[in-house]
Amino acid sequence: MAQLLTEAEIQECANSLSGWTIEGNKLQTIRKFKDFVAAIEFVNKLLAPAESAGHHPDIEISYNKVKVTLTTHDAGGLTQKDLELASIISQIC
Repeated sequence: MAQLLTEAEIQECANSLSGWTIEGNKLQTIRKFKDFVAAIEFVNKLLAPAESAGHHPDIEISYNKVKVTLTTHDAGGLTQKDLELASIISQIC
């Protein structure tokens, strides 16, 4: 099982991730696109990195907005896996 990050580690890493916020024991970002098709294209780009990492985000789609939420469910909070995937997602347009 992945080890939970300390509060200090979470804050340090979250500050380095532009556009991400900490919501309880989760890391979230909301992306807005020109339309539904562009939002779905973004979600489709998340497939390969999530599968490669063996770590899958919770995703909510509302027309042109996509909310991506990361947490390590079996650990009960944020782990290095969440921060690594957040960093990769941040690079996806």
